[in-house]
Amino acid sequence: MKLINSSVAAAILAIGSIAAGAAHAGTVIYNNAVPANATVALGVNDDGSLNTTTGNIVSNSSATGLAYNFGSPTASDWRDSTSPGCFCEGWGVSVNGTTSGYANVSTDGGATNLTFGAATGVSTTTVTTMASLTSLSGLTVTQAYAVSGATSALFQNTVTITNNTGAAVNDVKYVRVMDWDIPPTEFDEYVTIKGTATTTLLEKSHNNGFNTANPLIDFGARDPATVDVDFTDNGIDDHGAYFRFNFGTLEDGESYTFEVFYGAAGNEADALAAVAAADIELYSFGQSSRGGEITGSPATFIFGFSGVGGIPVGEVPEPGSLALVGLALAGLCYARRRKQA
Repeated sequence: MKLINSSVAAAILAIGSIAAGAAHAGTVIYNNAVPANATVALGVNDDGSLNTTTGNIVSNSSATGLAYNFGSPTASDWRDSTSPGCFCEGWGVSVNGTTSGYANVSTDGGATNLTFGAATGVSTTTVTTMASLTSLSGLTVTQAYAVSGATSALFQNTVTITNNTGAAVNDVKYVRVMDWDIPPTEFDEYVTIKGTATTTLLEKSHNNGFNTANPLIDFGARDPATVDVDFTDNGIDDHGAYFRFNFGTLEDGESYTFEVFYGAAGNEADALAAVAAADIELYSFGQSSRGGEITGSPATFIFGFSGVGGIPVGEVPEPGSLALVGLALAGLCYARRRKQA
């Protein structure tokens, strides 16, 4: 059984968020309308975080987070990449530098300062969650999970942060964090992060998958060499990926929308093809250390983003073009803000 390291545990205790959260329902969705034909599955809690015990399908954990069918196409052998040892995957939002709400089953003891109901739009391949800040109820976060239209290797979580508080909110931040636990060498994996240099709305990134999802607190990286930079095949370690974005100011009635991706492929080449197909701007790979070598198989797991001020990682421009790209990104970010009807 995996234990969160002592420094992280002390920090959790210091902010008073280790208390167990109330259990709530979750949904497992598949990348095929016929689950028997699916290769990737996602377990989504009603608060929008992953790692649900409801309807668990995996053999290497008591919860389903991001799972891959190692027996496909002839058998069912689902194994998970985010829930073994601890259910350390979650998200959080904060505004004005003072108010936050976040959800992470293990690291943060469940949901903190979030009000949410049962998931909606539930089908074999889709689920939508909505949460609001309990102390600022007009600030809502809708997360619509579905199979990506670009490739069935990925699920796309369309995240919309909406401000209906009656006044502008500033310093709008969103965190997504996960602890990779890649089978068949759970707790001993290689981690990659790419796209940090060209993602203009990225405020912080590193390899600490045990970090809190509270955007106002950062426990720091497990490896200082991973802070705010691209890196390839860091490890072998028990680690993950942490990303914090800053979307600036949302006026009253305004929303901001972006995408989070989760998926898996049978090898690194297919994972890179999926990243390119979905125009992902920033991503992390989790890969097994089986045999002490970086194989990328029998599965490479994927965690990525688009609409976060970057450009598709396969289309990085020459240095002389970066100024023009910066102007284009500023226009893109403005265009993604839309007035709520």
